[in-house]
Amino acid sequence: MIDTNIRPATAADVPAVKAVTDAAYRHYLARIGLTPAPMLADHGENVAAGWVFVVGEPVHGVLVLVPEPDHLFLDSIAVHPDMAGTGVGRQLLGFVDAHARRLGLPEIRLYTNALMWENQKIYPRYGYELVERRLDEGIYDRFHYRKSIGPVDS
Repeated sequence: MIDTNIRPATAADVPAVKAVTDAAYRHYLARIGLTPAPMLADHGENVAAGWVFVVGEPVHGVLVLVPEPDHLFLDSIAVHPDMAGTGVGRQLLGFVDAHARRLGLPEIRLYTNALMWENQKIYPRYGYELVERRLDEGIYDRFHYRKSIGPVDS
C-alpha cells in the first residue's frame, strides 16, 4: 500500500531526500548536459528552513516549497522512479495547492528545464500556464510557469 501522508521533512530525512532527488533527476544529466539544479541543492539547509516535505516510508516523494511574499515557489518535485505511475506526483501537486492556500498565497510559480519536455506536458494539465522562457544563471534554459489558485480568504 502507498503511504499518502505528506509531512515536513526532518534532519533524519536528509539522506533520503538526496537519494530520491538524485534518482528522479539523474536521467536528465545526459539530456541537458549539466547537473539539474535540484541535485545541487543543499538539502540539509532546505530541510532546516522548513521548505521540504516528504511522502512515504521509506521516502519516495519530495517537495521543496519556498514561500515568497506574493507566491509559493515550487523549487523541486521529485518522485522516485520506482513509484512512477502510482499517483505520487499527482498527490504532491495537490499538496502544493493546499499548502499555498494554507499560507494565504494566491499563486504558485515553478520552472523546468527546456529539455525536460515531459514536464511541459504535465504542468499545464494541473493548471499551470507558461509565462516565459529564459536563460537563468547563464546556463539553465528554463520554462517558467505560474498557477493562480484564486482569491485567498483573509
